[in-house]
Amino acid sequence: MNAPGAIARERAAASPPSPVLPPLPAGRGGMDLLEALRGALSALAANTLRSILTGLGIFIGVAAVIATVAVGEGARRQVTAQIQSLGANLLIIWGGSATMGGVRLGAGGRSNLSWDDAVAIAREVPQVEVAVGSIRQTFQMVAGNQNWSAVVIAADPDYFVAHEWVPEEGRLFTAEEAAAARKVVILGATVAENLFGEENPVGREIRIRQTPFEVIGVMARKGQNPMGQDQDDAVFIPYWTARRSVMGASRANARQVGTISVKVHEGEDMQEAEEAIRALMRQRHRVAANEPDSVSIRNLSDIQATRDAAARTLSLLLASVAAVSLLVGGIGVMNIMLVSVTERTREIGLRLAVGARRRDVLAQFLLEALVLALLGGAAGVAAGLALSHAVADLAGWPVLVKPDAVLLAVGVSALTGLFFGFWPARRAARLDPIAALRHD
Repeated sequence: MNAPGAIARERAAASPPSPVLPPLPAGRGGMDLLEALRGALSALAANTLRSILTGLGIFIGVAAVIATVAVGEGARRQVTAQIQSLGANLLIIWGGSATMGGVRLGAGGRSNLSWDDAVAIAREVPQVEVAVGSIRQTFQMVAGNQNWSAVVIAADPDYFVAHEWVPEEGRLFTAEEAAAARKVVILGATVAENLFGEENPVGREIRIRQTPFEVIGVMARKGQNPMGQDQDDAVFIPYWTARRSVMGASRANARQVGTISVKVHEGEDMQEAEEAIRALMRQRHRVAANEPDSVSIRNLSDIQATRDAAARTLSLLLASVAAVSLLVGGIGVMNIMLVSVTERTREIGLRLAVGARRRDVLAQFLLEALVLALLGGAAGVAAGLALSHAVADLAGWPVLVKPDAVLLAVGVSALTGLFFGFWPARRAARLDPIAALRHD
């Protein structure tokens, strides 16, 4: 009676090799990786349309991951740049809310901030580096035969320290010029461009409400603030110059300011500084314990934290969609590999019969699943990069493609192929050679 191995070899001799793949190399050396890779590509090429449809889920998932990370990171960088353009460690103090006829106005509705409040904050709050009051109002400006409407900001030189703003041309006005109410002006880049075009405006003259001012500098560009306002569409003059020559002053508002900009020392706790300022303002404005604060304080780091949280939520939502796509793609890989195992049962039995080890069969099918997932992932990376730049061009959003996000997407696609391809590969490796050869 023939041994089972002899019967299997007789059947192997009688059956031609599978047309899909060459037989796996046998022997103590095991399967050659290059040969296995060639076989995996041949198997996928034999069913090209099916392979493409199977990798579609992974393709969509990886493309979504790349585009999500690129757009989310770009938006986060833009928000951070906008916040930092206002100045690092910056607190903005507005007047408190006022009530008129039973109607409560919002923050800034009460004009109760003074020049002396800013001086007191700088002197009495140890965390504060500078505190400077400012007033602003929109006026028409004239230079030669050109005119432009822009915001006039009146403050002391410490304003530029608080907002970390430097001139691109010319210079800032000095403390002495500010105290003497000199008629000097510094232009924002937008104003300079609209009044003087490509010419250098330093040393030229402009008129604000018919009052002549000497241009001594042009500020470096800052772009939009987080509220979308152009920070460069403004000019800067000394506070006392504005009070005496442009904005006027009465007994009631001679020392009044609209906002106070406070720069906190690097490394100090912003929350502690805010609470100390709030307590000082309650004391100076004689606010009773049961009354609301007399001022409103805006901590710009809180704005950044809120926008970062919103960006993270959006990124998490899009990443969830990508994860579902990868899951669907992985299930598709597992399904196609199970079908492939069923279709190639006789081929597997033949290989086992002529000496291939079970781990060789396991590795062969795992490699097929891995190649299928990686091809879908590579196509997804290319599509994700193209989609990111398309979004940037069409919507005007910034994108930032991070190399680690690309590596993560490719790695996830590879793990998806290995994870969902393991069961079909294990099933193929555990087939009985005799039963497999009898399979129709």
